[in-house]
Amino acid sequence: MTLANLAVGSKAMVTRVAGRDAVSKRLMEMGVVPGVWIRVIKTAPFGDPIEIRLKGYNLAMRRNEAESIEVSE
Repeated sequence: MTLANLAVGSKAMVTRVAGRDAVSKRLMEMGVVPGVWIRVIKTAPFGDPIEIRLKGYNLAMRRNEAESIEVSE
């Protein structure tokens, strides 16, 4: 399952961040790493971007970026 599939209010643990591009690397620098719990806070009206909460701060990202983050509930 990916982060993009989670419903608003859902909580899950990051299991893997796929990709070796600059965006994936930046997400990992910002704390989106395996073992971290995240919660989906809200989505924009058309579903993009989404806002998540992790490590005490909120982070907004595009849905295609969220699809590269694998999670487990």
